[in-house]
Amino acid sequence: MEKLYHYLWQTRLRGSEFKDVDGGSIEVVDPGIHNHDSGPDFFNSKLKINGVEWIGNVEIHVKASDWYRHGHTDDPAYKNVILHVVGISDKRIPREDGSLIPQIELTLPEKFFKTYLSLSEGSGGMRCRNFLASLPKLNSDDWLESLSIERLQAKAERVKDIYQQTDGDWDQTCFILLARGLGFGLNGDPFEMLAKSIPLRILHHHSDNLFQLEALLFGQAAMLDATQFMFDEYFQALCREYYFLARKYGLKPLRPGLWKYSRTRPQNFPHRRIAILGNSLFGGFSLFSRLLDKIGRAEELENLFEMEAEGYWKNHYSFDTEAHQVPTALSYPSRVLLTINTALPLLYAYASTTGNRELGEKIVAVLEELPAENNAIIRDWENLGFKVKDASRSQALIQLKKEYCEKNKCIYCRFGHHFLRKSAL
Repeated sequence: MEKLYHYLWQTRLRGSEFKDVDGGSIEVVDPGIHNHDSGPDFFNSKLKINGVEWIGNVEIHVKASDWYRHGHTDDPAYKNVILHVVGISDKRIPREDGSLIPQIELTLPEKFFKTYLSLSEGSGGMRCRNFLASLPKLNSDDWLESLSIERLQAKAERVKDIYQQTDGDWDQTCFILLARGLGFGLNGDPFEMLAKSIPLRILHHHSDNLFQLEALLFGQAAMLDATQFMFDEYFQALCREYYFLARKYGLKPLRPGLWKYSRTRPQNFPHRRIAILGNSLFGGFSLFSRLLDKIGRAEELENLFEMEAEGYWKNHYSFDTEAHQVPTALSYPSRVLLTINTALPLLYAYASTTGNRELGEKIVAVLEELPAENNAIIRDWENLGFKVKDASRSQALIQLKKEYCEKNKCIYCRFGHHFLRKSAL
């Protein structure tokens, strides 16, 4: 509840002029900087108290007596509090010299409180679904445009972390991101671990031999155990080749049991994705430079992910299990997802790192050219009346659901702010 009072103070939804509990005048010139760490709730607030300008800190509580319950009396961090904002004024707080800290009672209109409770109920869903019909289109479009950029920037920050881990190697970073992308969520983590378990320079050394690339990747993925599939010649040959290469390079495989198969169609089994990853290395891994060359052209970026499995994997979903009519290439929706979740964050991180603003703008524009994802989150928003015309809009709505709705951050969402502001008037 206290964060709600923080929100009211910061946004000034209850106005900027108040009477303190003693009848004095309080004018809020600047609510100050919201402090999310220890210490007073707002730093460097500017107030006019009975016509005199003050600059200092503001502390907020649901009940004034919480000052004592929270142990602020003997804490030097609270010596410079110039105003105590409370929901219920059940105590007065003295300074060291005996004078009382000015105190105002911030009341909550009943309609505002009911709206807040409505937005706070439940967990994980779109709590404002009953209010969305009244949302102005301009409010919606502006917020969704910001959310799309916010999501792209968050992904780019993760790319930068990987870039730092690789000591500034964009090709290795690209390889790790491609591997993670081929995990398509369910197996994203083990794919990333796989890519990090073997230096790209080793894979480059064997880029002219697809069989050796597959042996290295399947071996590192802990999928090769010579006691299994005794009559599968390809599998046994992989085991022998990996044993030799692992000893040569001092490689250690991932721990077994990381790969997930539930809710996965056979054509999406990690075996097949690893085979595709191996094929991306055949002839040398140059995806990053090719992505840079296609920036600004959505269709050409997506075409770079026209990858497929070769040889043994043309008629196998997994080891020792032959099948007919096995799709070998990545589907169009999969290529679009890799463009959205791998290529664009990578390129945006590169643009940010190199200070190339024009490049960043081109990447943002590509999102508006790509088709929207089709998943449960997007279908929920469409059922609520949102038109999801492109990937920029779908990424925005995914960001809204995951980072605001699911985390109960309605007061930080522009939709929630709009509904609360209306109810506070």
